[in-house]
Amino acid sequence: MLDKIQESSKYLAPFVKGEHTIGIILGTGLGELGKSIEIEHAIPYMAIPNFPVSTVQGHRGELLIGSFGGKKVIAMQGRFHYYEGYSMKEVTFPVRVMHALGVKTLFVSNAAGGVNTNYLVGDLMIIRDHINLFPEHPLRGKNIDELGPRFPGMAEAYSKRLIQLAEEAGKKLNIPLQKGVYAGLQGPSFETPAEYNWIRVIGGDAVGMSTVPEVIVARHMDMECFGMSVITNSTASEELIKTNHTEVQDVGNHAQPRMGAIFKEIIRKL
Repeated sequence: MLDKIQESSKYLAPFVKGEHTIGIILGTGLGELGKSIEIEHAIPYMAIPNFPVSTVQGHRGELLIGSFGGKKVIAMQGRFHYYEGYSMKEVTFPVRVMHALGVKTLFVSNAAGGVNTNYLVGDLMIIRDHINLFPEHPLRGKNIDELGPRFPGMAEAYSKRLIQLAEEAGKKLNIPLQKGVYAGLQGPSFETPAEYNWIRVIGGDAVGMSTVPEVIVARHMDMECFGMSVITNSTASEELIKTNHTEVQDVGNHAQPRMGAIFKEIIRKL
């Protein structure tokens, strides 16, 4: 693992001029947020040693290096998922590489189903915590002490400081924000009505198929994390539970300007 991280970061190092302490992962339907970044380099995943390749429609599969909110950033335009057949170590490998390149703060976005019946399609939800329902843990196996401790704490997986900045940004920009718990499932099937009810009972406000493994690995390396979901369908009624990937992308596309504005305002204040 360490050799692979070093090989990938060594390849990318010439593109990373100066300090890049902020990383961003752009999820389903949110890849166009990359257009808000002042791009210096756009590197296809397939060109980066040891990187997986995204197979999901709506994930462009490029590592963007540039500026956003007045800060130097490294952004993933498209991520990897467990349901694509990758191991959790492969899914989270880019986070390891970001850290090796100097990233200390990770911003993660995703499209999620609204489990909280007060949520509406198109809402933005600040992730205040998560529930890990994936069948494989990204830290399973021999711990690599150079990367982090054997038993990392998750009491503050999502930074309270960054959540406060997000709430302030929402008020300043007049963008309504929800705040809730994200439940991570393996997918790729969307949830049944009974599964939505189960997630609601155990404390979930939204459900998706990503984010949790990346945040666990980031916290393993003591990176500060902020997450935000676009609510792409609602469980307020059984009819609204029905959805498909195209609808998820469409809602994500419409939410991009608002999420981009929140992210930019937070990053500007760091």
